[in-house]
Amino acid sequence: MPTVVDCPTCGKKVEWSEKNKYRPFCSERCKQIDLGAWAEEKYTIPGAIPTDPLEEDKQ
Repeated sequence: MPTVVDCPTCGKKVEWSEKNKYRPFCSERCKQIDLGAWAEEKYTIPGAIPTDPLEEDKQ
């Protein structure tokens, strides 16, 4: 039985298989919407606040 997931963009049920070239998305449209959201910085990946190497030398 194939695995079924929700499209991250629209929530439609999608089969996770090699037959679906857009997986995990249901369509090219949903894939492009998601890519656009990343490009507009609507999504972020949490990380450590970068330190300034010049400030470290002063300590």
